[in-house]
Amino acid sequence: MLSSPFRLKVQKVDQTCLFELSWGQGQQLVATLKYPTVLTELYQDWRRVYLSFYKTIQTPLTPVTDPVVETPLRGWTIAGGSLTPSTVNWHSKLVEAEAKLLNQFHLWLRSAELFDIRATIAQSSLGATTADTQTIQVFLTCPDLELARFPWEAWEVGTDFAATGRIRIVRAPATIRSKIAALQRLQSRGRARILAILGDDTGLNFQADQVAVRSLSSQAEITFVGWQPGQTPAEVKEHIRQAIADEQGWDVLFFAGHSNETEITGGELAIAPDTSIRIDEIAPQLTLAKERGLQVAIFNSCSGLSIAGSLIDLGFSQVAVMREPIHNCVAQEFLVQFLHSLAKHKDVHESLLAACQFLRLEKNLTYPSAYLVPSLFCHPGAALFRIQPWGWKQWMRQVMPTRWEAIALSTCALLSLVPQVQDRLLDQRVWMQAAYRDFTSQVPPATVPPVLLVQIDEASVRRDVRIAQPMPINRSYLADLVKRLVGLKAPIIALDYLLDRPIGNEKALRDAVQTAAIQQQRWIVFATLAEEFEAEKLFVTEESKIAERQWALQGGIEIFPNRMVLPYADENCRPTCPFAYLLALLKTAHQEANGKLPQPGLDRKTDLRTAVLDVVQQETAHSPKLAFLMQLHVHPLAEWSYASIGIPWLQPIIDFSIPPDRIYDRVAAWRLLNQPLQLPNLPQQVVIIMAGGYTEAGGIARDQADYMPLPAAVSYWHDRLPPNNHAATFPNGNSENSPAYLSVFPGGEIHAYTIHHLLTQRLVIPIPDVWLVGVAALIGKGIVGQFKRQQRQHLRRQSHRLHLSASLAIATVLWILLSLQLYISAAVLLPFILPLVTVWLYALPVLRRNSNA
Repeated sequence: MLSSPFRLKVQKVDQTCLFELSWGQGQQLVATLKYPTVLTELYQDWRRVYLSFYKTIQTPLTPVTDPVVETPLRGWTIAGGSLTPSTVNWHSKLVEAEAKLLNQFHLWLRSAELFDIRATIAQSSLGATTADTQTIQVFLTCPDLELARFPWEAWEVGTDFAATGRIRIVRAPATIRSKIAALQRLQSRGRARILAILGDDTGLNFQADQVAVRSLSSQAEITFVGWQPGQTPAEVKEHIRQAIADEQGWDVLFFAGHSNETEITGGELAIAPDTSIRIDEIAPQLTLAKERGLQVAIFNSCSGLSIAGSLIDLGFSQVAVMREPIHNCVAQEFLVQFLHSLAKHKDVHESLLAACQFLRLEKNLTYPSAYLVPSLFCHPGAALFRIQPWGWKQWMRQVMPTRWEAIALSTCALLSLVPQVQDRLLDQRVWMQAAYRDFTSQVPPATVPPVLLVQIDEASVRRDVRIAQPMPINRSYLADLVKRLVGLKAPIIALDYLLDRPIGNEKALRDAVQTAAIQQQRWIVFATLAEEFEAEKLFVTEESKIAERQWALQGGIEIFPNRMVLPYADENCRPTCPFAYLLALLKTAHQEANGKLPQPGLDRKTDLRTAVLDVVQQETAHSPKLAFLMQLHVHPLAEWSYASIGIPWLQPIIDFSIPPDRIYDRVAAWRLLNQPLQLPNLPQQVVIIMAGGYTEAGGIARDQADYMPLPAAVSYWHDRLPPNNHAATFPNGNSENSPAYLSVFPGGEIHAYTIHHLLTQRLVIPIPDVWLVGVAALIGKGIVGQFKRQQRQHLRRQSHRLHLSASLAIATVLWILLSLQLYISAAVLLPFILPLVTVWLYALPVLRRNSNA
């Protein structure tokens, strides 16, 4: 818990120091305190001994450097005069100098004049419990450089007041002209991004620095830049400038190397041998990086007071520096501990304090006084930076929709689960595919259609008294059609009528189909419903006695209006077999294994369908076409989804985008019986005797019409195919029906499309809308995130809105074209209406906000 911060300004006027404490809503305390000149002397003594110790230090962790290099300090100059021989015990002298400096410093700060200031700060944390520990931020500003060099972080403000909260001293420069760009890193960016600049390594070794920074690679994206042998000073400077101003932005800027203070240029950094770059030289790039999210700068180098002040003045949130020259080993030890805490998602101030505490408690004997050197400068209006946890939980938190996004997502997802909506969308989508085929000339070439439809149409009903009442259909009329087709050498004859109720004249039909099957070796296939598929001993039904299973076949005629019907996974066409699938399998077997197929006969001991399937199963090893058909089954996911929501996911659709004249020929039943016809394609076709759209047509269910509304794609082709194509006209002249095409879509035509697809292996797999709606939601979330990232770059809002709108429009067109082409080329139906609506709904709020801003 972070309480309201205090601001403490300490400035020196002659030999007097003015302490100004402000907080809350205009509260303020002022104290005047005499400055002891001995404090300056003690600091200078400490600094001289500090530099002497680290100039001559020999430790087990001495970095691997060029042996001719004498100073491992990350600075160019050593102040404080000449050094005495290394035989002096500089360690003891440094410990003594530190103690004297801190004692005098604390004694001065415990002066009675500062009692009210210290008490006010300490009392703000009184009453805090362990479970609710307060952190009191004290932003310290020292305009005078002499005061700024003191270790103010070591001031234990609340010691005399039993303060229960944590009191942190964090520095703020006297001059801050820029506001911070962002208080928090935009969550849409994802992992933190770190730019590590490695400067001139003369006398130093950055191997440990690189290892320490790379320890964050699991939580952050890290990029290293720096001088490379062969680069000119101008090239290395330009490389660093471009890296800082990267369009993706950074969260953390890290520098390792030599640095120094300058009063006018804001400090300078050694970036290559004999080459330095001033802060004011890269100020434009730093400003741009700040606007793109850069919050923290860490300078693991020497003498960084002026660097910190200049960067905070530019609007940086936090800057960590070393106030004094720092030994290479100490800098590396500090960095390891600092980044270790940062990796645990502690904020940058906690991480710096933890690193200093480590140097004080664990390394003070080896590196005395080192813990007094690091300081954090912070913009008073900034939230302390920390690396946000990154993993699947954080990713899930980022992709969680807003209220508007949740409404958009749930609406589109629910629509994608409504069967009626899906049927409508699919019908319109296949219509678009038909138009796209036509426009791009990707219509399948004209070949012999695999199916001949013998349609008992309205003209046939009017011309024969036997079927004046066509429901139920007269059996002797069907018998005449079978005889006629046998005479015309039709190899496979299917009756798309339910014949499960005896109505009379069953014997005529039985004699016709028995003669066709046994004497003429024709394959006869009857239609039935799945629940009545099997009957004891007799075929079709025991009462009708039309056919027997030893010499005829039957298939279930249940259909989906726009989906192919396939065998279930555990059936393999033995318990039940779909009507169109059985016809396609029989035609393929007739071509691939005709000499091995069993022949219909009265003396067979097993039913004909089982015997045919046994042979087909054996021939799959030699016939890829038969193997393809035998492997086709209803996908378990389609079975589950249809039972759950009424939509068979991944079930192949019927591709009505193919013109009907590529699917079937048509002949009117009355013409077949009464006129001499020339049907040259008949020996290569499956014949289906079917209801042709008369009012009473029945079939799928006993009291339901055997037709459905005309698919939009089929209607498209009806309007564009020539009037004399095979599917539009009956042989030897038009039917009395007007127009030549039927205004409805009979079930027999659905079976014809299914047979064509199975024979040509045209299986279009539809990807469920709800799946792509989910993907579209992620894409929409990404677009919103990208928008926010670009928004941080201060682009013109109107032009940004237009650019994003244009990009979405172009992406929409490209996705539609890709989906249309994949449908034809890869037989995959990628839905685009609901997914695109989802993306646009996700993007709409930011577009509207931006346009109205």
